[in-house]
Amino acid sequence: MPDLRFQSQPPSRTDVPRPKRAEGQWSFGYTEPLNKNEQSKKDDDPLNVRDRILHIYSRRGFDSIDPADLRGRFRWMGLYTQRKPGIDGGKTAVLEEEELDDHYFMLRVRSDGQLLTADAVRALGTIGVDFARDTADVTDRENIQYHWIRIEDVPAIWDRLDAAGLSSLEACGDSPRPFLGSPVAGVAKDEIIDGSPALDEIFRRYIGNPQFSNLPRKFKTAVTGHPSHDVSPETNDVAFVGTVHPEHGPGFDLWVGGGLSTNPMLAQKLGVWIPLDQVADAWEGVASIFRDYGYRRLRSRARLKFLVADWGVEKFREVLENEYLGRALVSNPSPDSPVGHRDHVGVHEQKDGRFYVGVAPTAGRVSGTLLVQLADLIEEFGAAGARLTPYQKIVLIGVDGDRVDALLERLDAIGLSARPSQWRRNTMACTGIEFCKLAIVDTKNRARDLVAELERRFPDLDTPISVNVNGCPNACARTQVADIGLKGQLVLDSDGNQVEGFQVHLGGATGLQANFGRKLRAHKVTSTGLDDYVTNVVQAFLVDRAADESFAAWVARADEQLLRGEKALEAV
Repeated sequence: MPDLRFQSQPPSRTDVPRPKRAEGQWSFGYTEPLNKNEQSKKDDDPLNVRDRILHIYSRRGFDSIDPADLRGRFRWMGLYTQRKPGIDGGKTAVLEEEELDDHYFMLRVRSDGQLLTADAVRALGTIGVDFARDTADVTDRENIQYHWIRIEDVPAIWDRLDAAGLSSLEACGDSPRPFLGSPVAGVAKDEIIDGSPALDEIFRRYIGNPQFSNLPRKFKTAVTGHPSHDVSPETNDVAFVGTVHPEHGPGFDLWVGGGLSTNPMLAQKLGVWIPLDQVADAWEGVASIFRDYGYRRLRSRARLKFLVADWGVEKFREVLENEYLGRALVSNPSPDSPVGHRDHVGVHEQKDGRFYVGVAPTAGRVSGTLLVQLADLIEEFGAAGARLTPYQKIVLIGVDGDRVDALLERLDAIGLSARPSQWRRNTMACTGIEFCKLAIVDTKNRARDLVAELERRFPDLDTPISVNVNGCPNACARTQVADIGLKGQLVLDSDGNQVEGFQVHLGGATGLQANFGRKLRAHKVTSTGLDDYVTNVVQAFLVDRAADESFAAWVARADEQLLRGEKALEAV
């Protein structure tokens, strides 16, 4: 296969900053791999592993899989080996990867903001029932994630996905990860512009395209035309956010360089106006900059956010315009940021007079059976379909008004409430130690138990307080931008024993108050003490808050004793 890395790239006309040491940037001629990940991608395009899965590994079984495919290229097909049961969090960073590997896989299926028909939802459900021990989770990248997948079953799963218009292609890996699209695209009454056609075009052009299958690391995309910025654009590598130009009308601003993990950064806004039919071109330009100038020497610095931070957003725009687009972008003030986020839970009228209904699985956990039941309801009530959200929720689209109440009752009966408590509505959790090889603590079960206990202790909470639970420092559940972010780690209990626990981030937010949560020096909470800790902090907030003060605003000014949960305040 010819080397496609530099095709269609205009000659450089921009003075681009050069690091003091070689960072493996292709555009500076550093094309020799500087680590094993880069070597693996050079040895064989990861997209080629699909044929080996279909024709070799699925027929010969797990033990036939080449280690370079198993722990590398399989990710481009949405497959990770899952954690072997019984290995505690203290061994996560000690054991070699092959010692953590189970002979089963996690599989991610991307939705990319797509409206899932009843047939598509049913296909997702039956895959969980038939091949994944009835597992299925809604992730915060609008994926469905399965566990207990056998390599022998992957071809049959892919056939079922293909028939439903779905894919796991590049759902993981150093590639364009699953896109976030507005769950209410095309139907919301207050939508500025529908970005769905742009997402469709990006997928058509670039997913599975060898020119973009070898990026320095993961590349996360978000597109929304909704004024609530309902795709967490601040935390994505590239985001297109609905805006209005005074002369040209609705279009998109471009934000770049967001990302969390151990070095969190919020995306920077270019302050431009891009028409809908040019979004895919702009996406290609940003992805190409990342491919050609991204840092490939160290995995820890291989995200786009580090390049944007080093260059500055003005230089980034200059390179994008001069080297990749061949034209200047139209300047336009960035749109106003909303307060908080919009998860679309509840019943909302659409612009066509019908309704969309957002439901809240607890911490994103559903099941294959539940998805089949949901598909039956979509069909029975004549809904257009469902979309997944970046907050581990599900939104049903196109419900007739005279059928909404009956649908709500049926949804409650299967455990998908459109009228959830604040705690159930605003809690997210990553996969955790149950299946993830990077995790240190349990998350899904701990989040579920925390929600139940907080519902008991604060049944009538009158304000949203988000709780994001993560099993390790990688922030897959966006811990740094939650009201209460819980980062899993091993801590010491009162007897000096090493136990599961969390570092706490308080007062994080996206939107108008976008910031990273406040960390308290040497403050850790054990998993068993989590219920009481959160209770003390929430009680202090409810007693000490000013009128209409948000939790994040209160945290910014609150006494540290209250934030540590060391001082209980009594309601007057």
